[in-house]
Amino acid sequence: MAQTGEKLLSDGEQRASSFATYPIIDTLGGAGLASNLAADGQYFAIFDDGHHRQLPRLTKGPFKYKTYAYENFKKSAPYAEGTGHAMKSAVIAPSMLYLLYPLNGSVEGYSREEFVKDLVNECEKDIRGCFEAGAKRVSIDFTEGRLASKKDSRNPWTGAELLKTFVDLNNQVLDRFSSEERVNIGIHTCPGGDCDSVHSGEVPYSALLPSLFAMNAGYFLIQSASEKDKTSVYKEIGETIRRDANGVKQVAFIGVINPLDPKLETADEIAADIIEASKYIAKDQLGATDDCGFSPFSIDVKPKHGSPDFARDVAMQKIKARVDGARMASEKLGL
Repeated sequence: MAQTGEKLLSDGEQRASSFATYPIIDTLGGAGLASNLAADGQYFAIFDDGHHRQLPRLTKGPFKYKTYAYENFKKSAPYAEGTGHAMKSAVIAPSMLYLLYPLNGSVEGYSREEFVKDLVNECEKDIRGCFEAGAKRVSIDFTEGRLASKKDSRNPWTGAELLKTFVDLNNQVLDRFSSEERVNIGIHTCPGGDCDSVHSGEVPYSALLPSLFAMNAGYFLIQSASEKDKTSVYKEIGETIRRDANGVKQVAFIGVINPLDPKLETADEIAADIIEASKYIAKDQLGATDDCGFSPFSIDVKPKHGSPDFARDVAMQKIKARVDGARMASEKLGL
């Protein structure tokens, strides 16, 4: 990754079972549930290709993480030494883990309010631990944001009008940090991305915005490269992003790379997307990113790529193209 020119390095969360389950599952293979969880929880998402991801169910309190992102970060950080590059980390949103508590039920002896309190405490601990371990930035994965507006009859929580609950919950965590800290705390949103498939690509961004920017984070990583009408997404971002989010100017990193497609984007194409976006988003609030993780679950297959090994090679080429394209756009925009 350092060789691509990327300034902030990541270990790709390859030590974790997935971006979502690392706090509650010990192993890459998905075994080792915490003792207060059962495997028969509700679906998180049903994807367009037919596969699904299922969450565990909380059976008793208190709720505590088994593994923290900062623990994995500490193991990976030594590999970046000598590269001259800083590292970033990612954590799961409390809104995702909120779905561990039965949607229309209860946990004996452990109220939802008690669960939320523990959940917020654990997420704050995870983020602070990443910064203390040396992370320059910490991104919060919020893929459930767009899915919350899908209203999939096969997946009851998506019809429960939880978007505001999710935003308020995430803000409970963010509001524990100063404005100086929140400059380097971000939110990632996408319509899913494992197994080269999505779970909510048909949900318009208008259903998520401006709720997304109601969260008091400093930056946002927003899938857009795979959108059919990218310009409309840029317009909506420009109209709803805030210059003052409780003391922080928000920055939108638009997706210019589609990890679900093995076709390589060129630096010229990426620069053109960024320049188009700059017509609608203030230049000092604009950046570039990848739509999603290239393989957010350890047990992903990559059917459009042919094999995970090929997909890894493609991922690094795509990252280099993004870096080169962003540099070209900056030069053309005089930044």
